[in-house]
Amino acid sequence: MRLVWLVLFRTVAASLSLVITVGRLLLQPLEEPSQADSLSLGVIITAYISTVVVGIRLRRGKAGRLDAWVQVVGDVVIATGLVYLSGGADSPLTFLYSLAVIGAAVVLDGRGALWVAASGAVAFSGLVVVLRLSSDAPLGPVLSSRGLFVLGSNLLALALIAVLAGYLARQLSATGGALSAREEDLRRLGGLQQQILSSMPSGLITCDAQRRVTYVNTAARAILHVEDGRHAGQPLEALLPGVSGLAPRSSRGELVVSTNHGQRRILGLSVTPLEGEPGALLIVFQDLTELRRMEEDLKRSDRLASLGALSAQLAHELRNPLAAMRGSAQLLAQERATDVVSLKLTNILVRESDRLARLVDDFLRFARPPEPMRREVHLDALLTETVDMLRADPLARDVRVEVSAQERLMAAVDPDQLRQVLINLVRNGFQAAGPKGEVKVGLARGEKEAQIRVWDSAGSITEEMMGHLFEPFFTTRDGGTGLGLSTAHSIIRAHGGTIRVRSAPAEGTEFVVGLPL
Repeated sequence: MRLVWLVLFRTVAASLSLVITVGRLLLQPLEEPSQADSLSLGVIITAYISTVVVGIRLRRGKAGRLDAWVQVVGDVVIATGLVYLSGGADSPLTFLYSLAVIGAAVVLDGRGALWVAASGAVAFSGLVVVLRLSSDAPLGPVLSSRGLFVLGSNLLALALIAVLAGYLARQLSATGGALSAREEDLRRLGGLQQQILSSMPSGLITCDAQRRVTYVNTAARAILHVEDGRHAGQPLEALLPGVSGLAPRSSRGELVVSTNHGQRRILGLSVTPLEGEPGALLIVFQDLTELRRMEEDLKRSDRLASLGALSAQLAHELRNPLAAMRGSAQLLAQERATDVVSLKLTNILVRESDRLARLVDDFLRFARPPEPMRREVHLDALLTETVDMLRADPLARDVRVEVSAQERLMAAVDPDQLRQVLINLVRNGFQAAGPKGEVKVGLARGEKEAQIRVWDSAGSITEEMMGHLFEPFFTTRDGGTGLGLSTAHSIIRAHGGTIRVRSAPAEGTEFVVGLPL
């Protein structure tokens, strides 16, 4: 880098010298330039060419310490030539030796500066002696007292400049090294800070006193579905609606927000004033949506377990009276076979007893589902067969049905119970979508599980309904028993799987059944 600066300086100096020399020649009367002018022009052009050559080598990455020595030695030679052409010992250009020494100190350190100073002293002394011996002056001492003074003062100046320039070069080098080390430490620290902010699982947002967003880390962008580079300068409320109510300080709070994709997120966050900037805030938050969903699932499971135990006992108590009632009605029908009215009434009793018995059986299947008879099953084949069977269902009329199985997956399940779950979910989708609606059934591999997705285009499940979907006797349609989803939930739990649901009017409703692989 120091050689680059020296080459740049020499290029500028040689260019200026060349321009000045040519301008002076052009301003003189039209006559042949003197020998001194021609030699001066030649020396300047030579210096310019040598500088350009080294510059090209630097650009190609081939320049080294030898090129630096060539440059500074060439500076001494050029200085000697210009001093010779401009008056020898009385030349006003003797300062060029000092520039050569300073350049050597910059690119070759203090020792190089001393060597160049010595070379300059020898060259200048030799030039002065040669000029004195070749002059027409009468014989006498080689140098007069004035000549000795000029020579001595120039040599002393070169020595002092060499020492001083060497010292300054060493100090500059040490300072530059320390500065480079500090810059590297700062760069490494900045990189580490960025890595920490990018790797931390919690979302982090900062804003200024005007509540304008100044920084959003990677986790926050992922949680809120914010595109990189489009958040700076946005109002804080646009990203976290309601967070201003927790400012300027909140150790812990919860906030429900909707992302740009329309997804609902539950955030646990803390708000802290940002030191060093009055009014600025630091918001750190975590996505609690999955945790709250698991808590709701656990509460629902506890409720269903308690309800199941009570339901099993109640169903058991109902089955015996129902059987007795049905038997008595059949006996009455046999004894009064000729009485049309009695026969009609007893038939009603038998029919309603059978209906109640079926309802009790459904209730028992929810309360105490039979242990799954597991065997390895091709889930894609089971899925396709079930949907093909349901295409003939009256509810599927005018509903567009799509089936997508990305790969063949096998799992240990009870095929009859899993088919019952699929029938419940797909028929619910048919009924929700209605004519001209759409239902998609898919199978894909998830993380250590097979995922069966049943989607309909209705999106008619509200937030209030979400917490009651899998409870028995909860239904939103006329004639429904409210046991379909609760039975499906019990079956999937018995398989060690999960069943989740999300719904939005703009995105539709999707049930996701996860079965362990």
